Amino acid sequence: MLPFRSEIRNSPSQQTIKIFLADESLDNEIKAHLEHFVEIDFIEIRESVGQNRADENITVFLKDDVDINKMKTSIESSLWWYFEKDIVDD
Repeated sequence: MLPFRSEIRNSPSQQTIKIFLADESLDNEIKAHLEHFVEIDFIEIRESVGQNRADENITVFLKDDVDINKMKTSIESSLWWYFEKDIVDD
């Protein structure tokens, strides 16, 4: 099982990136990890609604005029680095 998955979601107000972690106990740690991106306006941990496999998700709101596709790629790269580093440290 992958440590996370991410999706771009469209809403009437703005696009967001939702991150679903396999281990939800890491939600706050991952939120803190992502806060170093200057392109991110704010991050929330929310309950998931619908047919998701996770009970919670990390919702990332971007600043205006940020390319959401590039940010999704950057966030995913950062998360892969985070999880690989964690595995090496164990």
